[in-house]
Amino acid sequence: MRFRRTEIDHNRAFFNSLEKEDYSTMIRSDDTGKFVLRVTLGVLILMHGIAKLTGGGVGGIANMLSSHGIPGAVAYLVYVGEILAPVLLIAGIYTRAAAWIVAINMVFAIWLVHTGQVWDLGKSGGWALELQGMYLFGAIACAFLGAGRFSVGGTGGRYN
Repeated sequence: MRFRRTEIDHNRAFFNSLEKEDYSTMIRSDDTGKFVLRVTLGVLILMHGIAKLTGGGVGGIANMLSSHGIPGAVAYLVYVGEILAPVLLIAGIYTRAAAWIVAINMVFAIWLVHTGQVWDLGKSGGWALELQGMYLFGAIACAFLGAGRFSVGGTGGRYN
């Protein structure tokens, strides 16, 4: 079967347009993925912070810190890690810094509350700390990825 030059040119143009379309779709998908990860992490962590604000406060955290030789007043930093940083993540402002704050917050949560469970399996066979692990590594991923296009801060700036 012989192809005419016009058919070959037409096919080449078609596949070139697909490549360009796939590239722009990939960029949109990348930014959409960053948005979904950033907002989901922010909302889920924010719910913990709101529960602390409206519930018992940080008294229990202050006691745990004191038992480890850390001043109890440091417990108020949990509000930075569970209210301020998640709000910044949701909005997409200072996303990288906010994500690192959430990650540090999760390291402290695992250290203070869940140290004995680090090597345990849950009842369903998964890691006993899978929720805390998802928060921690999701925050680290946000810190490396940045905010993306769909954010107040946009893609500009080294903190987004």
